[in-house]
Amino acid sequence: MERKNVRIHPTAEVADSAQIGEGTSIWHQAQIRENVKIGRNCNIGKDVYIDSGVVIGNNVKIQNGVSVYHGVEVEDFVFLGPHCVTTNDMYPRSRVGDFKVYETKIRKGASICAGAVLVCGITIGEYAMVGAGAVATRDIPAHALVVGSPAKIIGFVCECGQKAEKQGEENGRAQMRCASCGKTFEVEKEIWLMKK
Repeated sequence: MERKNVRIHPTAEVADSAQIGEGTSIWHQAQIRENVKIGRNCNIGKDVYIDSGVVIGNNVKIQNGVSVYHGVEVEDFVFLGPHCVTTNDMYPRSRVGDFKVYETKIRKGASICAGAVLVCGITIGEYAMVGAGAVATRDIPAHALVVGSPAKIIGFVCECGQKAEKQGEENGRAQMRCASCGKTFEVEKEIWLMKK
């Protein structure tokens, strides 16, 4: 398959059926399996494993040592930090045989920080941030900042990644404003009340 303006390190293993978008770089010892689709301008770090059939959006950064398993969908502008972990089997056993793949979705602009774990079958909302070492066991709302095991909401972050502050409420939604860039967004009141 023709790959235009794609950089693939000689030690990387990329299946012939994998589709790699223009401007993407794949680094040392990465393994990209069959029928993977990787978008434009992505950076796939050293020792990354991307399982068969996985779809990665545009402008995604996957740091060293990350494994993205079958059933995980990664949208545009996602950051996967060093050695974070995705899963796809809710009831893992070593025996060979059929198992049900539980899908995990990582929405646009979300960040999964170093060493975080995503238990399968959940959705990480747009621009949410899963803190370093956190274990996400349930859906994470858009813009939520979560830490701990199990991960709990401790605040909300802007598209730029900086903390946002509540400015008021209107129609059952908290009005949030980024202290750094000044952008605004809304959070449902029920989600705001989940904050520790």
